[in-house]
Amino acid sequence: MSEVLVEVLRGDRIESIHRGSIAVVNTAGDILYQAGDPVFEISMRSCAKPLQAVPVIVSGAAERFKFTEQELAFFCGSVSGQMFHVEAVRSVLQKIGLTEDALLCGTHPPSHRGTAKELQQKGIKPGAMHNNCAGKHAAMLALCVHHGWDTANYLPLEHPVQQLILSFIVEMTGLEKERVHAAVDGCGVPVFYVPLTNLARAYARLAEPFHLKESQLSPLQKAVKKLMTAACSHPEMVAGDERICTDIMRTAGKSVFAKTGAEGGYALTLFDKGWGAALKIEDGNQRALGPAVIELLQQLGALSTSALAQLKNYHHPAIFNHRKEQVGELRPSFRLGTVKSSMKNRGAL
Repeated sequence: MSEVLVEVLRGDRIESIHRGSIAVVNTAGDILYQAGDPVFEISMRSCAKPLQAVPVIVSGAAERFKFTEQELAFFCGSVSGQMFHVEAVRSVLQKIGLTEDALLCGTHPPSHRGTAKELQQKGIKPGAMHNNCAGKHAAMLALCVHHGWDTANYLPLEHPVQQLILSFIVEMTGLEKERVHAAVDGCGVPVFYVPLTNLARAYARLAEPFHLKESQLSPLQKAVKKLMTAACSHPEMVAGDERICTDIMRTAGKSVFAKTGAEGGYALTLFDKGWGAALKIEDGNQRALGPAVIELLQQLGALSTSALAQLKNYHHPAIFNHRKEQVGELRPSFRLGTVKSSMKNRGAL
């Protein structure tokens, strides 16, 4: 069963609640902490993006096209459509010899309000390069060009690039291919369902190379280390200004990789501890993510007192009425429990 993770206060009374589940695991697959149902099946949505970006490096495409650190970080991102994001898309497409028309992610206004307002004032219609999944699609196109695969329609699960990505999802999550259920994401590509514990395990594996000597690293681990180094060095490419992912990473230094999904999904890598965490707000309401994610990091000892203070507006966001008077707030309301059994014993693997 899920449990209450976040309460919504109006005055001094609880007006609403958001239930959900959390799993925190190590690379061996042991559940270290949990709240609610740690094997709740989550649609990975954008939490899959760093896993989908790994094959760009493993395949040799990143080296061939000389992608920069910013561009590698961009492949992991759910971006805001700011100008530096658009410039990254243009750069990647130019390097692989394609144009914006090759992006099949669809269009929507930039999620960065200032950028969206500026485009509107100038009478410019947003394009695919403003899509928050533009980086993921650019990465897929880079893989297609590198391998000589069709770029006209790379969306179906049967396409070689999606099968390649699925193989990396299976590898990183430790879940059998037959147990990874596919659907269609908001941008048209396959999206995968996995238990929270397996998503958390994949994110724990993003930390694994940083605890090994360079001589011990496999090609996959070397690619993961390169990708995570890029993402943590350029957190603005993982989300954008005034976004929780970027602000967590900027505040925590290079000790945390933070990645939002959709419908209340979120995943974290804690590099110092070698842990991964996955969280799902049951009703899919994004407003509950800030309090739940920051509280999770606090309980895991991943944020300093000063960092926690800087992230206060995410941790305890205020509620204002139309007169701009504060009338309430959101607050986290869970306590992580410890678990001795492994993921396998709980049926996730």
